[in-house]
Amino acid sequence: QVQLVESGGGLVQAGGSLRLSCAASGRTFSSYGMGWFRQAPGKEREFVAAISRSGGSTYYAASVKGRFTISRDNAKNTVYLQMDSLKPDDTAVYYCAQRQTRTYDTSLIPNSYDSWGQGTQVTVSS
Repeated sequence: QVQLVESGGGLVQAGGSLRLSCAASGRTFSSYGMGWFRQAPGKEREFVAAISRSGGSTYYAASVKGRFTISRDNAKNTVYLQMDSLKPDDTAVYYCAQRQTRTYDTSLIPNSYDSWGQGTQVTVSS
């Protein structure tokens, strides 16, 4: 049984930073790619960033590229999302997710992930 637990969300002013963490358990963490998604009120869940199982490949949504950084520590079974230069449009519930299969690539497709965390709220005030 895979468990993903996010933390690090909160309220921050525009231009500020937050670092989200996602602790994973239940299967060999280093064998699976990870991703971050977000969902704002009244909107569909959208892709934010993804990282390969080794951490050697990353991929970002255009809206966050250059401001957000995804990383992972396989020794700690944890994936991170460093968010800088935050904007009010970044306000959402952020979810981490684990890939369904032991592939080496990254993916922005939600259906390629089969385990999801409960989400952590990020609110950016103007």
